[in-house]
Amino acid sequence: MTSAAPTARAGFPWLLSLLALAALIVLLGLGTWQVQRLAWKENLIATIDARLAMQPVPLDQALASGKSVAEQEYVPVTVEGVFRHESERHFFATHEGATGYFVYTPLQRDKGDWVFVNRGFVPFELKEPSKRAAGQVSGRVTVTGLLRAALAERPSSMVPDNDPAKNIFYWKDIRAMADTAGLPPNPEILGLFIDADKTPNPGGWPVGGVTLIDLPNNHLQYAITWYGIAAGLVGVYIAWMLRWRRGVASPRT
Repeated sequence: MTSAAPTARAGFPWLLSLLALAALIVLLGLGTWQVQRLAWKENLIATIDARLAMQPVPLDQALASGKSVAEQEYVPVTVEGVFRHESERHFFATHEGATGYFVYTPLQRDKGDWVFVNRGFVPFELKEPSKRAAGQVSGRVTVTGLLRAALAERPSSMVPDNDPAKNIFYWKDIRAMADTAGLPPNPEILGLFIDADKTPNPGGWPVGGVTLIDLPNNHLQYAITWYGIAAGLVGVYIAWMLRWRRGVASPRT
C-alpha cells in the first residue's frame, strides 16, 4: 500500500540555502566593487587626459601650487638648467618594439638643486654616451615634459633589483640613482622626475616622448562576469529547490 508520509528529504535544506545565500552576497559584492572601480578608473582617465591637454607651466609654479607631485602626475611643465651628462642613469625599458634604456640625466637648476630628466630611449648598442655624443647637449637648456612622481619603494616583488654598479635600474629608486650618479657632495635632489617631450635631440638620440600611459579598463567586463555568475547561482538554486520540492511531494510506495 502507499503512504502519504514525507520522505527524509522533507526537512528544509537550511545549510545549503545559507551557503548559497552567502555565495550570492559575495558575488554581488564583487560585481558592485567592480562597478565602483569602473567609475574610479573612468574618472582617473578623464583627469589624466585633461592634464595632458594643459599648457606647460614652469616647474616652480607647479611645486608652489599647494598640490603634491602625485596630485599633478602627467602635468606638462618646463624646467631650465644644465645637464650633467656624465651622471646619467640608465633605466631598462622597451620602446616601439626595441629594447634598451631610458636615459635619466640630472639637470642642475639655477637654484642649485637637481632634477632627474628622462631624456628618452636609446637601444642597447647606444648605452655608452660616447656613441651618441651629438645628443649630449651642453650649456643652458629648457626642457618641456611631464611631471612624474618618484616611487617610495620597489613596486612589486616581480621587479628585479636594481644594479647600480652596472648603471642598470629596473625601478626608479631616486635615492640610489642620486647616490651613484657622482654628483657634488650633499646635492639637493627634487623628489620627482620629468619625462621630456618629443622635441628631437641633436643626432636623434635619446628619443624623447616615451611616457607610456596605459590604464586598462576592464572593470565593466569583470562586473558583468560576477553578476552573471550570481545570476547563474540563483538559477541553479531555484532549479534544485524545485527538484527538492517535487521529491518531498512524491509519496513513498
